[in-house]
Amino acid sequence: MTWTAVLALAAGTYLLRLAGLALRDRVAVPQRVERHIDLGATALLVALVATAALTEAGGFAGWARPAGVAVGALAAWRKLPFVLVVLLAAGTTAALRAAGIR
Repeated sequence: MTWTAVLALAAGTYLLRLAGLALRDRVAVPQRVERHIDLGATALLVALVATAALTEAGGFAGWARPAGVAVGALAAWRKLPFVLVVLLAAGTTAALRAAGIR
């Protein structure tokens, strides 16, 4: 990717965010549309997590990584400290890989 493209994308992103701030009080979004925007953001986040947890190099990542993510999600749901969530997820993945489960 060239520097021109990087700078053009950066400028476009900045201007789009600036437009959101400048137009916040001028444009009214209906409640229904606002709900869809919230759901869209949630769907994008779930898709990102699923892609990162389940795939590697265009294929299935194996069972160790999704198991670690599931343990981390359970720990986060139980409101454990963040450091402990990360350690439990990484430890689960490492233990399964050490046991030969990829």
